[in-house]
Amino acid sequence: MMMNIKEFNELSLSNRMKWILQEGEFLMDIRYYAFKVNLYRVKDQLIEVFYYHKQDQIASIHLLDHDSSRMQFYADQVKLTLTEK
Repeated sequence: MMMNIKEFNELSLSNRMKWILQEGEFLMDIRYYAFKVNLYRVKDQLIEVFYYHKQDQIASIHLLDHDSSRMQFYADQVKLTLTEK
């Protein structure tokens, strides 16, 4: 199912995760401060899932900002080629 950014942002956290697991591909994970961050690709979007292991819960899910400083962590390990829109 194709979804735009607005529709994605309107989903609950649990529905975002369900959609990612159904439609996405897990690429890798990194440690970022107190979080384990899983990176997924869904179509031409990269999505970060921030997992807080001390509380055993997902803290947030959002589209990866390509200007984020975290891009350097991913780019070293995964070829990140996406179509610019």
